[in-house]
Amino acid sequence: MKTTVSTHKLPGYGATLRTAKRLTIEAVRIVNRSVPGRMPDVEVTLTTERGMAELSAAADLALAGTADRRATRRAVSDGKHTAREAMARAVPRPDGSVLVLIIADKHPTEAEFAVTLVHELVHAMQFSRTGVIERIVRDTRAGLGIERQSPRHAREHLRLLRQEEHEAMGREYLAGQLVPAAAA
Repeated sequence: MKTTVSTHKLPGYGATLRTAKRLTIEAVRIVNRSVPGRMPDVEVTLTTERGMAELSAAADLALAGTADRRATRRAVSDGKHTAREAMARAVPRPDGSVLVLIIADKHPTEAEFAVTLVHELVHAMQFSRTGVIERIVRDTRAGLGIERQSPRHAREHLRLLRQEEHEAMGREYLAGQLVPAAAA
C-alpha cells in the first residue's frame, strides 16, 4: 500500500500540502484499521475546481477504457458538474489504485479537510471489495454512453451507492482522531 499526496495546478499551497501529507498518513492508518476491506495504493491530489473537473474526466475515461469524442464530451461535462457540486471525489483506476481528488479551497480548516479525507478513504476501502470495481466500470461506461446497462443493474448500482455513501458518512467520526476539532 503506497500513499502519495500532490497538488495539481495549485501554486503557493506548500503549507497546505505539508498538512495534507501529515493527515493522509494518519488517516490511511486509521481507516485501514477500522473499515472492512484492503487499502489499495492511494494518490491524494489537492487541486482547484477546474483541475478536479479535468482530472475527474481523465480518470473516468481511463476507467471506461475509451476515448471517442462523444464519451470524452460527456466525461468533461460530468467532471465539471461534479467539481461544482462536490468537495472531493474518489475514483478507482484500472491498475487497482485509487485517485482521491480534493478541492483545496473548499476546505478552510484542518478539521474539514480531515473529515473529507476520511470519507474518501472509506470509499477507497470499499473499492477493494468483491464486485465493486466491475459495477463502477459498468455504470461509468453506461454514463458515458459506451454501452447500455440494464435497468436492474442501474437500480442495483444506485442502491449500493447509497449504502456505500451512508457507510462513509458513518465513519467520518474517525477524523476526530486526526484533528480533535473534527470531532465537534
